[in-house]
Amino acid sequence: MSARIGVILGQVGTPRSLDRAEVRRYLKEFLSDDRIIDLPRWRWMPVLHGAVLPTRPKMVGHHFAEIWTEQGSPLLVLSEAQRAGIQQRLGERYRVELGMAYSEPSMARAVARLEEAGIRRIVVLPLFPQYSNSTTASVYDEVMFHALGRSRRKGLPVKKYSPTLRFIHPFHDDPAYIAVLAASVRRQLEAGPEPDRIILSYHGLPRRFDDEGDPYRSQCEETTRLLAEALGWTEGSYEMAYQSRFGRTEWIKPYLQPRLGELHAEGVERPAIISPGFTTDCLETLHELGVEGRELFADGGGDPAGYRAVACLNDEPAWLDYAAGLIARNADGW
Repeated sequence: MSARIGVILGQVGTPRSLDRAEVRRYLKEFLSDDRIIDLPRWRWMPVLHGAVLPTRPKMVGHHFAEIWTEQGSPLLVLSEAQRAGIQQRLGERYRVELGMAYSEPSMARAVARLEEAGIRRIVVLPLFPQYSNSTTASVYDEVMFHALGRSRRKGLPVKKYSPTLRFIHPFHDDPAYIAVLAASVRRQLEAGPEPDRIILSYHGLPRRFDDEGDPYRSQCEETTRLLAEALGWTEGSYEMAYQSRFGRTEWIKPYLQPRLGELHAEGVERPAIISPGFTTDCLETLHELGVEGRELFADGGGDPAGYRAVACLNDEPAWLDYAAGLIARNADGW
């Protein structure tokens, strides 16, 4: 058994290409997870296959095409840069793998690569500051299923030995994380005209999840409070909103999209949108905020040139330093 420590950086996932069949495959995998859509399967599967998958891949594929890079999906490229940077900082005692819940490199591959190297102690870092049933818990599920050698729904375990796992607690209120985030936001805001309204936008969550005990909203509110305090923002200069609604059910409010169309009428000319719920730029930040958000602001009468979407931490050195330190602290005693 190797004395090295394994690390898995957990992400949700992304299509591997712009091919429509691949986008459909990714959406099917993503939207089939009970963590994402927790309706009874007899009720949801006909909707997914009869209404969603025949139409949505074309639209989503178009959105991906507008942000795609020469190297591929921005989320995959940036996540790999994070993995490489964290590996460099942790050194040879650790082996760092990237694992995605719904695409390649898969969580199954990440676990298998560590086990093939004889590693039996694994630290898992979901790359989301706040806990959510649909992100953090999805990473937990995928790691556990593959580490334990079980299928998601049925069947006997296929492994007689499983690695020891440590899951890193959400870091939404860690003073060191807030300091890194605040420094990144400050630097980016100071690089352009001073914004006259700051909106902190977090990925949305069905209201039912919140009612049933998901701590996500309260953790987002705490991150907002701490970040505003660190940057000295005054009350009224910033606000919170939630994006990325899906389906007809009620989600936690306030909703971002209608709010963007209202800003100009209130005299806002230079809004800055920040995404403290993401550590890595992806479709939701680059397209939904960077492209669609600008269009909504312009539709409401605003000058699109005054609109800014602040980049996520991505592979900033201070963030990678923090992440590597967080992993090492959670491997203490190993």
